[in-house]
Amino acid sequence: MKKSIIIYYLLFLITSVGLQGQSRAELEEQRKKTLEEIAYVDNLLSVTTKEKSESLSALRMLNNKVRLRENVIEQINSEMDLLNQRIELNRTAVRMMEEDLELMRKEYSAAIVNAYRARKLNPDIVYIMSAKDFNQGYKRLKYLQQVSRIRRTETEIISELIKLIDESEERLEADFQNLSLLKIRELQQRNLLSGEQNRRSRMVRNLTAKEKQLQQDLEQKKKIAQRLEKELARLIEEEKKRSRLETLTPEQRLTGDDFRSNKGKLPWPVEKGVITSKFGTHQHPVLKYVTEKNDGIDITSTGITKARSVFKGEVSTITAIQGANMTVIIRHGNFLTVYNNLINVKVKRGDIVQTKQEIGEVFADPGESNNCTIKFMIFEQKFLDPEQWIAKI
Repeated sequence: MKKSIIIYYLLFLITSVGLQGQSRAELEEQRKKTLEEIAYVDNLLSVTTKEKSESLSALRMLNNKVRLRENVIEQINSEMDLLNQRIELNRTAVRMMEEDLELMRKEYSAAIVNAYRARKLNPDIVYIMSAKDFNQGYKRLKYLQQVSRIRRTETEIISELIKLIDESEERLEADFQNLSLLKIRELQQRNLLSGEQNRRSRMVRNLTAKEKQLQQDLEQKKKIAQRLEKELARLIEEEKKRSRLETLTPEQRLTGDDFRSNKGKLPWPVEKGVITSKFGTHQHPVLKYVTEKNDGIDITSTGITKARSVFKGEVSTITAIQGANMTVIIRHGNFLTVYNNLINVKVKRGDIVQTKQEIGEVFADPGESNNCTIKFMIFEQKFLDPEQWIAKI
């Protein structure tokens, strides 16, 4: 066996372990962030349930928590898959190295025995001195030195192989321990998930019993949503007319290009929160055969919550909408961002704002345990899904 094979083993192990180790680190970081999100939702739910045992808002947050818990379990399973793959790779490498080690030991042992017999019958000095001339004697000396070097090299390779096998077995033991720990964590998360799913089922049953009240609340929210939609349509149409009359400046075009290039990396319109209503049309969480349409996303948080611009731009419009407080629209080149349900607005029309600059406070709803919910929208020719534009927490 040559040293190149040893190097192959080293590269094989380092590459397989290194790449997968990086993937595991990324998965662990994702799991940590997801658990932090779950803790935040727990805090929101604890505040909500203290003052109001069950509400549609609490159900939406619980749905979010169940989804996050499922993500944690999926991430743990992905980690276990990577560990199982690495364990299998290490097992294969150990088996191959042990087979080569056994073969090398046999070959080395045979070579030593043969050398001993040869020396006994014909010692090295006799072998050299029996040469016909000086040149042949010199060549025989060099040959014996080369044989000695080869044997020393074989000894070094055997030692390296033994060391590699020991290290691989230690790595295997560590991976088995990590795998066992992950299985325990997965079981814990599944138990928590089961409890949360049961709680959700009870909440849905109890809220279903209040169907009449939910229908009334839904109709009220639809009226507010229609007023908001009508006002936004008017404001956006005004923006369109203005943009047709006023050519975008080079700086405005550059801002729009920058906004587009930051898709998936924009900061959230609030520092911390939970998405409680997604973009698009969705089935009502309680009422059967009822759907809800959202042109943006709703983000719920607790405590005093500052609304902030997600990108640099110009404040285009500030308007009050009955039942929905204040709405701020900011232009970013060809894009508009909409921030609804604000109070104490800090900017005025025409102001140039920077990324993450405070533009107002999100209204704290007394009927929802003073939780704050901002409706955030992005528009370019049509409403876009903001979740595809803001950064993943």
